[in-house]
Amino acid sequence: MKELCLIIVLAPLVGAVLAGLFGRSIGRAGAHWVTIIGVGISFLLSAHVFQQVVLNDVEPLNTNLYTWLDTGGISFHVGFLIDELTATMMVVVTFVSLMVHVYTIGYMHEDPGYQRFFSYISLFTFSMLMLVMANNFLQLFFGWEAVGLVSYLLIGFWYKKDTAIYANLKAFLVNRVGDFGFLLGIAAVLMVCGSLDYATVFQAAPGLVGKTVSIIDGHEWSLLTLICLLLFVGAMGKSAQVPLHVWLPDSMEGPTPISALIHAATMVTAGIFMVSRMSPLFELTETALSVVLIIGSITAFFMGLLGLVQNDIKRVVAYSTLSQLGYMTVALGASAYSAAMFHLMTHAFFKALLFLAAGSVIIGMHHEQDMRKMGGLRKHMPITWITSLIGSLALIGFPGFAGFFSKDAIIEAVKLSSTPGAQIGYYACLFGVFITALYSFRLYFMVFHGKGRMDHHTEEHLHESPAVVWVPLVALAIPSVVIGAIAIQPMLFGDYFGASIFITEAHAKGLHHMAEHFHGVLPFMLHGMMQPPFWFAMAGVATAWYLYMQAPHLPARIAAALRPLQRILEAKYGFDAFNEMFFAGGARGTGGLLWRFGDVRLIDGLLVNGSARLVGWFSQLLRGVQSGYLYHYAFAMIVGLLALLAVFVHKVIA
Repeated sequence: MKELCLIIVLAPLVGAVLAGLFGRSIGRAGAHWVTIIGVGISFLLSAHVFQQVVLNDVEPLNTNLYTWLDTGGISFHVGFLIDELTATMMVVVTFVSLMVHVYTIGYMHEDPGYQRFFSYISLFTFSMLMLVMANNFLQLFFGWEAVGLVSYLLIGFWYKKDTAIYANLKAFLVNRVGDFGFLLGIAAVLMVCGSLDYATVFQAAPGLVGKTVSIIDGHEWSLLTLICLLLFVGAMGKSAQVPLHVWLPDSMEGPTPISALIHAATMVTAGIFMVSRMSPLFELTETALSVVLIIGSITAFFMGLLGLVQNDIKRVVAYSTLSQLGYMTVALGASAYSAAMFHLMTHAFFKALLFLAAGSVIIGMHHEQDMRKMGGLRKHMPITWITSLIGSLALIGFPGFAGFFSKDAIIEAVKLSSTPGAQIGYYACLFGVFITALYSFRLYFMVFHGKGRMDHHTEEHLHESPAVVWVPLVALAIPSVVIGAIAIQPMLFGDYFGASIFITEAHAKGLHHMAEHFHGVLPFMLHGMMQPPFWFAMAGVATAWYLYMQAPHLPARIAAALRPLQRILEAKYGFDAFNEMFFAGGARGTGGLLWRFGDVRLIDGLLVNGSARLVGWFSQLLRGVQSGYLYHYAFAMIVGLLALLAVFVHKVIA
């Protein structure tokens, strides 16, 4: 299996190198073939590893490939940990990435950066695989930073657009804030455990309970809580939790395929995966779990509200990603790691589907993204329409679709949780269901139904996207329907994750209670249809239908009546303005002061220009001595000789 894992990781890297360095030589077709074959090999081998580890119960693999550094008695390794959690992520990442690669052939076929784009997305896949397959914090951090770097390149792919450059810088800088906390957490782990290997750290974790550290004199902090909170700061950046969420909506400036890859299966899921992997640490500190739960609750509800006022089709889907990541984070805080990972998996399929379907709409609309200029696309783009409907139903948790099983499981697990703040999480998720259904079907009705609002030329040329675009939509629509029903019993109520996820007995009561009352997929669906989440979802769909199909004049009136609230939502709660004023503006102001006083006055003025002026002044004095007259030089020599004699006589007398 060790050799297979090496091939899984290296195949996308080889494709990325070939497409990136030799793109001109192999051409556009060569670039997409080498990367698709590389990711395809990774997917097939990942499926084989999944079968061995999850279905055939083969012993998990924990092996080091080589020692990267050995210093001070501490060894840093590059290695693999292949267990149930890793195998699940490998299959999800490689399958979604493969669909995105195929879709990109159609979406980017006219772009001059075609080969470069394929190189980047293949490199992105390699980076995410390195992250999820790591058996130590060093390799985890490598993958963590690698996905951040490649996301910077991809969000700013169209580098001639000012908005794209602004967006990728924003993503990069915000993630540096999160990664600073993450790095401090890893440093703390190394300091107290003397190792970065997962197995060693997890074994040492129980011994850290009760230990404290003094950051400020007189104030003791729980060491384990501090470590977990620092690690979670990293997750807040990567998985876009409030207040480090601001980069994710702007990432829409990148091409649609990368929006799907970032939002569905790679970068934003890294934080959820990391906290699940660190469950042996988080389970021992209820304070950290409570913080995780509250942050997730705020993100799930308040970021969903922002989706209601967006008119860009991709931004609506982006805010739904923020909200759904909040759901996963709430589940982590409630110790329902399996429910979080279950929703991560189902969400990867239907969110990739929604983004790629949005891209198909954008192609049909000649790159128009404003939903107010769409409408009636159902009859022109039937495959995009039906797959979008499937993705929307999965997103809102309609019974039978993938999102129904995972989202209902999270809400029920949070309801039964004893973690402080669980009630807040429950109501945030519950009301979030209504919001999700409202903005999802607002998008659906505005785009695919009603009267067309596009110009005559666009309407005349509307047609379904080519097969290379819609085939990935169909491939993603299938798991968006069936994967929830197939996976719910083993992932939530069986021993699917084995020892890869650790839950204390006190925190496992909620999932145990759910398992005792689980009697199959159909009874679960029937039970769910009698619960509040279902009715909240249906209320959201009905509201969207009435507002955007029956009374399309009402939304404008409601917005006018609630103008203060509308302004708050349009301003995104002021996070961007606050960051611009205090962080970005403050940094620029501080830089200006340092430049004005440090660079201009101190370095340039005093050190550089001052020393130059001193040399000039001294040279001017010396220049006066160099008169060119012989008697001046003779006089100077006599004066010098007299001075030397005076010194000599003084020393003799003394």
